[in-house]
Amino acid sequence: MESLHPRVRGLWVGRRLIQATVLAAIALGVDRFLLTVSPTLIAAGWLVVALLGTVHAVAAHRIWRFELQDDALYLVRGVVTRTDTSVPYVRVQHVDTRRGPVERTAGLSSVVVYTAGSRGADITIPGLRPERATELRERLRDLAGESEATDAV
Repeated sequence: MESLHPRVRGLWVGRRLIQATVLAAIALGVDRFLLTVSPTLIAAGWLVVALLGTVHAVAAHRIWRFELQDDALYLVRGVVTRTDTSVPYVRVQHVDTRRGPVERTAGLSSVVVYTAGSRGADITIPGLRPERATELRERLRDLAGESEATDAV
């Protein structure tokens, strides 16, 4: 099974640190008006949330895997709740690559797989090199087309 690029781990850790900082800023704002929480306690809370977020991001990266099997895209992900997903190629409607500004800065890309009968993107495979994301998108498109042609016969 293929794993994600190591740089995505850094993005996930950064996201968790930003979330911890926003929570600490909210706590400081509330403290300003209510004067009930010490700044030391808020700093300790930030440290705990940042540490737990970092551990979670590292564990998520270690677990995240995907594989193109004979008849389906198979994914394994999740830290607390492990999720194994199998998406049959015959259900794939279309596949996109996506690169937001943060991903572009890190030199990464995501592949988004849309399936039949869903309202939005069912599967996103993050943390891929742009070349690998394009390769994977084209391969999934070809497998979905082959699967559809075989299913029609």
